[in-house]
Amino acid sequence: MQSKHFSIRRRPRQQGVALFVVIVFVMLSMLLALWASRTSLFNEIIVGNDADYQRAFEAAQALLQDAELDIRGENPDGNPCTGANCRDTIGSAYKIPLETQEVTPLLADLDQQASKCLSGLCTKRAGRQDFWNTTSSTTLAPGETRLADMTQPAVGARYGQYSGAAAGSTSAPASPILADRSANNRGGWYWIEVLPYDKSSETSSLIVGGPATDNLLRLNLVPNVAYRITALAYGLKPGTLAVLQQTYVRQMRKD
Repeated sequence: MQSKHFSIRRRPRQQGVALFVVIVFVMLSMLLALWASRTSLFNEIIVGNDADYQRAFEAAQALLQDAELDIRGENPDGNPCTGANCRDTIGSAYKIPLETQEVTPLLADLDQQASKCLSGLCTKRAGRQDFWNTTSSTTLAPGETRLADMTQPAVGARYGQYSGAAAGSTSAPASPILADRSANNRGGWYWIEVLPYDKSSETSSLIVGGPATDNLLRLNLVPNVAYRITALAYGLKPGTLAVLQQTYVRQMRKD
């Protein structure tokens, strides 16, 4: 009897390489998605911070213009300030000097203040000028002040406080930053330094003299002072702060 032999083919054992490759691709896809989400979140943070700073910057610009109205004694429409928010009608507010003899008493009174400021008017700051970069731990030299000491109701001035300009209401604010007065470190402030101008400079060749057709600056200051305005606005986000400065000279028109 003839015997038959049967051979059985065995299938090759699975090594799991395909599963490993799939897992690797899944992990790479997850890492790519995570990187994309973090990049998108980072871009949103940058855009949000920039937008908040732009809002604070525009608020500081508005404060500079409001300080100019305060110096000129005008309402936003250009008419003389005669309302309840004007310096002439607020007994506790120091007045902008209109005559030369008013400058010295004003500076003497301001110099007696701890912050050298009152009602938004200040003497020339001594020492470091960037008081907005100071904190409670900052070591100060004599005559210097901290930001927390400057942002006080009796020291600095708010938008519209002495011009009658409206920053909007709580329900519909024209500027949410300028309308925010919930705390001293919110909203915006401005300070006006009264700087006596050297009267002898009126005869300087840089200002007067030369041909009648020259472009030299001829000042007609009454009183003989210039003003340095510092405007500061806090953003809606913590840590956002915009500070602007300008020098303003009020020239009286000759009759």
